[in-house]
Amino acid sequence: MSLENMVRMLAGSMVLLSLLLYYLVSPYFLILTAFVGLNLLQSSVTKFCPAEIAFKKLFFSGGK
Repeated sequence: MSLENMVRMLAGSMVLLSLLLYYLVSPYFLILTAFVGLNLLQSSVTKFCPAEIAFKKLFFSGGK
């Protein structure tokens, strides 16, 4: 799986999880949805993505 696909999967999973938690627990979980959306918008403009950095360190380090 490519790095870009992993980042997209994480973002989609976080949005779905936050919507489920909104429905089951509290409306405040929509803040997480907004955060994910803002992070996606910010990363498309600045080309800086914290999730990409984390995935590189965890899964793509040293050519493994």
